[in-house]
Amino acid sequence: MDGRDLVRSVRVVRAVGPAQGLRSVRSAWRAWRADARALPRGGGERARVPGAARGAEALPGGGVIHFARSSLRVRVASGGAVFCGWDGAEPEPSYALAGACPQVDARAVLEPDTEGGWRVVSERVLVAVSRHGAVEVRTPGGAVLRRELPPRWWDRTDAAGASGAGGRPEAGGASRWIQRSEVAADARFFGLGGRAHGPRLRDGVYRLWNTDPGGAFEPGDDPLSVTMPVQLVVADAGTHLVFHDNSWDGRVLLREGAEGAGSGHDRPGSCELRMDGGPLRYWVLAGTPARVLQVWTALTGAPALPPQWALGYQHARWGFGGQDEVRRVVAGYQERELPLSAVHLDIDHFDRHRVFTVDRARYPDLPGLARELRAQGVRLVSIVDPAVKAEPGDAVYEGGAACDAFVRDARGREVRGVVWPGESVYPDFTDVRVRKWWGAQYAERLTQGFAGFWHDMNEPVSFAAFGEQTLPRSARHALEGRGGDHREAHNVYALAMAQAGFEGLCELRPAERPFLFSRSGWAGMQRYGGTWSGDVATGWPGLRSSLSLVLGLGLCGVPYSGPDVGGYSDTPSRELYVRWFQLGAYLPLFRTHSAVWAGRREPWEYGPEVLEHARTALRERQRLLPYFETLGQLARLTGAPYVRPVWWSAPRDRSLRDCEDAFLLGDALLVAPALAAGVTRRPVQLPRGRWYDTATGRAHDGPGQVWVDAPLSRIPVLARAGAVLPVTGEDGGTELEVWAPKAGRGGSGLVVPDGGDGWQRPTVERFTSRWEGDRVVVERRDGGAVGYPVRVRGLVDA
Repeated sequence: MDGRDLVRSVRVVRAVGPAQGLRSVRSAWRAWRADARALPRGGGERARVPGAARGAEALPGGGVIHFARSSLRVRVASGGAVFCGWDGAEPEPSYALAGACPQVDARAVLEPDTEGGWRVVSERVLVAVSRHGAVEVRTPGGAVLRRELPPRWWDRTDAAGASGAGGRPEAGGASRWIQRSEVAADARFFGLGGRAHGPRLRDGVYRLWNTDPGGAFEPGDDPLSVTMPVQLVVADAGTHLVFHDNSWDGRVLLREGAEGAGSGHDRPGSCELRMDGGPLRYWVLAGTPARVLQVWTALTGAPALPPQWALGYQHARWGFGGQDEVRRVVAGYQERELPLSAVHLDIDHFDRHRVFTVDRARYPDLPGLARELRAQGVRLVSIVDPAVKAEPGDAVYEGGAACDAFVRDARGREVRGVVWPGESVYPDFTDVRVRKWWGAQYAERLTQGFAGFWHDMNEPVSFAAFGEQTLPRSARHALEGRGGDHREAHNVYALAMAQAGFEGLCELRPAERPFLFSRSGWAGMQRYGGTWSGDVATGWPGLRSSLSLVLGLGLCGVPYSGPDVGGYSDTPSRELYVRWFQLGAYLPLFRTHSAVWAGRREPWEYGPEVLEHARTALRERQRLLPYFETLGQLARLTGAPYVRPVWWSAPRDRSLRDCEDAFLLGDALLVAPALAAGVTRRPVQLPRGRWYDTATGRAHDGPGQVWVDAPLSRIPVLARAGAVLPVTGEDGGTELEVWAPKAGRGGSGLVVPDGGDGWQRPTVERFTSRWEGDRVVVERRDGGAVGYPVRVRGLVDA
């Protein structure tokens, strides 16, 4: 045990108490001993590279290129996505892909080049493979987006020194590997899941291992709960996304490039990916940011659409005293005329922290409470942890044991860890049988009256005084019948849990869209719901991390997310609470939350001035709900996130690529939050076009930087000239808010009404705005009646 483990041991004991602390010591010792027995020890490894090209065979969409010590499969899908798989790795099986692998582009052709290599030519992308295994992905015009250098493997050898037939390991084996890549000197990196420091990823090492940070986090803490081998790279030459479809532990070393004074003196940006095992296979998607996310969504699945009510404001806290306190809190919102959509109950509502139970002393009539709140327009949301208390007589444990649902070790015994209920076991969600069993457990939650579900502790976590706070790496998993261990299953554990919950809820309530969000996950998690920040530290750095996480996750295909408003770990100052609340009002998941020791989060607890500012933010959120509903529908249809970086429509604008303190909400609004103490005025980097300050109506022309007021009562929000967006009118119905186009130019907007909380097929309504004489005219593109009241703003400065 090193010094860091000793410090963590003390923290664990303080957090969970001496009894649980002692259990965590035993659990850590068991995990260490299990791995020492079951995992291969270091030793015989042999390094190899592909070697020289020996030939190639054409296949639909591309072909296979054979090298002396490896082979590469290149295939171009019909949408232009490029797949590369080494050593026989194929696109499937994959936890990331949605359904069947996309059809190949039948027009893509494999042909030799003039330098001994090969290339695959298609309409949207060109892939060039050198005679030693370097792979370049180029635009149709020849500009290089990404250059993958020949990979290197370290294969385990047996006593005779062999690593498999012909010296090649089987695809998906335990070989460690490294892949180095080069990108343009001006490129910027984004993504890799939820990162506290960003959204632009600076030079450094980023680990790919979903991790509970073991306390509140802030910028610089890495990794966190959602890591993904998904990078979005933006450069003058173009935008591309690369996804390495491998769930093993790994590290990404990023280095931004530098442009020299003259031609030929640029230093390219670089990425080095090191994986502890698993297949070397990856996808590259190129195009505009909007097109890249659209293709990514087609590949990994459309985002789950939250029900209408889940776009409203939600209140959570670890430490509600019971159902009477929940009633008092809801009454407090109603008495002050503050909109409230849902209340979330944390682990303290369980019976001794056991999942799928209720503490009857504090919640004697939970279904009655749920019905009462539902009549007032407020839903209940339940936390759900994966760990099941290993206790005879516990209904969930007995049911899971009866169907062999729990993860076992290499010797066939149940793997036991320590979490809030004590010694616990863990369902193996990588088994379809177990997912079916677990999904049926949500019937108990629905019977209690819950309308939504919040997955926590699903990295998965096991309290440990030393070592890793998760299951032993040698723990065995089904992995859809292939078999394997926790080294491969760890990062997809929460994704598979979300699948189990989502599919179970669809069976139990087929007419309703499930509401589910998860602390941890992996590529493709958007198919089942969203995520939230986890335990972000209370403080101004934590506020900045909140925005970084939402932007970064959106660029990885997870559009619905948000932070713990106010921070999780401590009591925020009045100013910090207001600024966090104001930011949260413009993020998809708008939720206050805190630890049991961190004070309350009701707006009135911070005094009358804060209450008034919070009321303003809440009313603006309510006014924008039709716009949020449209953005949710568009995310499902196109993959475009609600919250977008300011360079979304202008990725070649370098000043916008480096802007990290503002964001676009859809196409129409630019939000510039106050992220530091004492801010009353701040600069805003504008994209091209005219932008109106929505508070003052003043017009600003971009591109360029402008200064705008940011009093404590509001944060700056600017509207794009010509934008048509749906808002809630004074009569409670939807109206169109139109910002006057710049003279001689028009504008547009979309409205996608949500027909309810079911599965209704959406209707996309398209509108245009233009000047006609001295007035602004709004028309439907299909020529039909507008159908909504119209309010034009920005006329004074138009």
